[in-house]
Amino acid sequence: MIEKGTWLVADIYNDDYLLGKAVEFHLPQESIDKEKAIGQLQRDNFAKAVKAGVKVAYGTDAGVYPHGDNARQFYYMVKYGLTPAQAIRSATSGAAELLGKGGSIGKVAPGFYADLVAVEQDPLADVRALENIGFVLKGGVIVKNALTKEK
Repeated sequence: MIEKGTWLVADIYNDDYLLGKAVEFHLPQESIDKEKAIGQLQRDNFAKAVKAGVKVAYGTDAGVYPHGDNARQFYYMVKYGLTPAQAIRSATSGAAELLGKGGSIGKVAPGFYADLVAVEQDPLADVRALENIGFVLKGGVIVKNALTKEK
């Protein structure tokens, strides 16, 4: 992957969701056992790729679990080798680079189109802060602002 410049885009959160819902979803035991084995192998291989220096872009199997749970992926990316800053960049400038849009999106910089989010806690200290988005700016318009508090 390094030699060819291939990006890794992996969802390493979905196992926890699927296994947590296995009974509710009536998954057969064979499927549960396979999910446990393959899921851990996928996570271990993600860690190996990160350690080797493979470029990582953020991605999810958001159709597997409810919309809105996507940010849970950050925790697993950090657990398996990325720093919080690297995980965040994988979803911003890294994803933009992978899409060939690195010159116009993915950064907060003059001339760049930027949709922004904000959280109350420091995601570099605990990346799970990104699971609770308090502010969203989309196309220059505030579409969510739960951070402003009247005093």
